[in-house]
Amino acid sequence: MRHLKAVFVSLFVPALFLILWAYMAERTGNDVILPPIGQVAAHFASPGTPLIGMGSLVSNILISMLRVLVGYSAAVLLAVPAGLLLGHKRQLSKLFTPFLGLFRPIPPLAWVPLVLAWFGVASFATLFGVEEGAWYVFLNNLKFSMVFIIFIGAFYPILSGTMHGVSGVRSILVDSARVLGASDRDIFLKVLLPASLPSIVNGLRIGLGVAWMCLVSAEMLPGSISGVGYLITHAYTVARTDIVITGMITIGLLGAAMDHGFRFVEERSFQWQRLTR
Repeated sequence: MRHLKAVFVSLFVPALFLILWAYMAERTGNDVILPPIGQVAAHFASPGTPLIGMGSLVSNILISMLRVLVGYSAAVLLAVPAGLLLGHKRQLSKLFTPFLGLFRPIPPLAWVPLVLAWFGVASFATLFGVEEGAWYVFLNNLKFSMVFIIFIGAFYPILSGTMHGVSGVRSILVDSARVLGASDRDIFLKVLLPASLPSIVNGLRIGLGVAWMCLVSAEMLPGSISGVGYLITHAYTVARTDIVITGMITIGLLGAAMDHGFRFVEERSFQWQRLTR
């Protein structure tokens, strides 16, 4: 009964939203303003069907996920080591944190003019010199400008979470390790890193959410002819609101699924946190 009650509570608000949507769509009577639920559900029922000459929903999802994965992975590879160093070394933090703080408030979308001037429509295909074939189609979808916008959106949440985690480790843990003869390497790997992992994972989780939010902006840049974000933009120009909503729901579902994955890891791996509260 407790499980059924939890399921009912979690489904109550979505069900109420769908009822309100159906009612408002019927009252409006205009598919451009608000299409009926069935029209949007039909796209999810046949995700392999081409949409307005833009490829299927599945193909656009895969391209968007690839772009997010590349930009997000680049942010993780740079932000996590940088955050560990800046959080652990106070002198480095004093040297670099004020400078990095200047760029933190800048929205990722504000970088678009500079990114276009720097990279234009160059892609990974340009980098590797691939000019034809299946690999060209694959690599050409990874425009440097798109990847950079996603990267810069994910970078700062990951950096902040990592720095906060390392700098927030209680000094008594470090001092105790030193008294027991631990080296700096042991303290870093066996004390600072494990103790800061919950904050790092939380930063990774927030960074992934921001990366997905930057996706639509990234796929609106020149040179993009695919992806869920571009599908939304193109559908708007031809007054296909049902496809716009389909794309929005798709991004929401994918982002929520990945966020749930991080929450699952947090609950399973960091249960010890509850004992310290």
